[in-house]
Parts: sequence; structure tokens; C-alpha cells
Amino acid sequence: MSYQKIKVAREGAITIITLADPTTMNAAGMDLAAELLEAFKKAAVGEEAARAIVLTGEGRGFCSGANLQAGPGGGKLDGDGLPDAGAGLETVYNPLVTYIREMPVPMVTAVNGAAAGVGCSLALLGDLIVAAESAYFLQAFRRIGLVPDGGSTYLLPRMIGKARAMEMALLGERVPAAQALDWGLVNRVVPDADLMSTAMTLARALAEGPASLGLSRQTLWASMDSDWAAQLHRERQAQRTAGKTEDFREGVAAFLAKRPAEFKGR
Repeated sequence: MSYQKIKVAREGAITIITLADPTTMNAAGMDLAAELLEAFKKAAVGEEAARAIVLTGEGRGFCSGANLQAGPGGGKLDGDGLPDAGAGLETVYNPLVTYIREMPVPMVTAVNGAAAGVGCSLALLGDLIVAAESAYFLQAFRRIGLVPDGGSTYLLPRMIGKARAMEMALLGERVPAAQALDWGLVNRVVPDADLMSTAMTLARALAEGPASLGLSRQTLWASMDSDWAAQLHRERQAQRTAGKTEDFREGVAAFLAKRPAEFKGR
């Protein structure tokens, strides 16, 4: 598939997906979101599936939010003749963020500059989140009279607690990278020049790991909705799957032989 709003590259077992619409600071319009979903599906499944994914933005920002040029909801009208601002969520954005959450490949997000609106949601979907010193996170929805979306109302209370989530959503103030790190919103903050090298170092560590890393990320994401008993059952099922992989056999053999394991991702 030929992409117009994103770029996709491959470095070994790592797929790098870059939001690439710099004239809008990578605004996540419905066209860009649809391209993202296609790219993630190609990276996550198939014989040449990646073993790690890096998501970043081109230019001076990660993502400025939804592209409002077409109007809320892509211009679709509700039964009352007024715009249905949630239509695009149902058809495009929600399938995208749900796929990212559930896919079997671990992901690093490398956040440069603004991560605003739905761009904030995309940034926070990383299993590991690296922010440049210039990065900031913004729930911009109050500025245009809408509510947080893209999973932000789900992610933020679980990541930073109700009080801080309410502050981000209701006040709509920027959360700079250093503050995001202090709050536990990101894993690393690095100088701008070191952003991609740091993200790629983390991605290589994931790509060189066992197939069980994908199961681990899926199981941890699922824990955000599970009770104790359900999560223990999910761990049991994941362990059954992991125990049948070549990587498990290699890991045990390497441990017993006191040598580094050479995982193949299968």
C-alpha cells in the first residue's frame, strides 16, 4: 500500500511508523488514522511480522490532534441535522486504538514536540514511552468544546490517577516532558537529539527478546480491566502458549548452559 500521510520503514526486526504530514504538525485526520491502522496490521501479523514497533512523528511535533478541516466527525450529520462529532471515533479512531492495544507486538512511542488531543492518546498507547525534552502532552479538547477521546479517558486515570487526569482534561494545560516523567506518564525523557536513538535502543531490546514479550504486553494491557481471578486465569493461558515456543526451549537451554539466549521470536 502506498501511504500519503505516514512513512513506514524497516530496520531488522523493527518497523518504524512515522506520522508524516508536517504541514498540519501530523494532525491525525481520518485518512491518516486509516493508514496507521493498515500499517500496524501489516507490521503485527504475517510471516514477516515485526518483533517491535516504533511510532514517532516527523518534524516539530508528534501529533497535533485530529484534523478539524473536514469538520467534526468528518462532516457527518446526526439525525437532528447537527454534526455527529463521534462518528469518526466509531468508524476509524476506536478501531485503530483498540487494534494497537490488542496487537501481539510491543511498541515504543518516541514523542517529539506536541502530543495533543488524539495525538496524546496515540503517544500513551506505547508500551514504552520516550519523550524528548521539548515534548508536551495536551488534552486540547476543552479548547474546542469536545471531550477527550482516543482512549484518553480510559488511559489517563489508570496511568496518573483521577486527580491528575481531571486536571489534564478539565483545564487543558500542557504537561511538559519533565512533569510527565514525574507523574509516571512516560518512561524516559531525553535530549531532543537523542530521542530516536533511545527509542531504537529500547526497540532493539524488545526485538531481540522472546516471543513471550508480545504475550506479556497483551496480558498487562488486559489487567487494566480484570479482577484478580480473571487475571490469574489469563496468566495461566499465556504461560501455556509461551511454554510451547522455541524461545522458551532456547531460554531454558541457555540458562542451564550459562550462556546468553539467542531468541528467534517464535
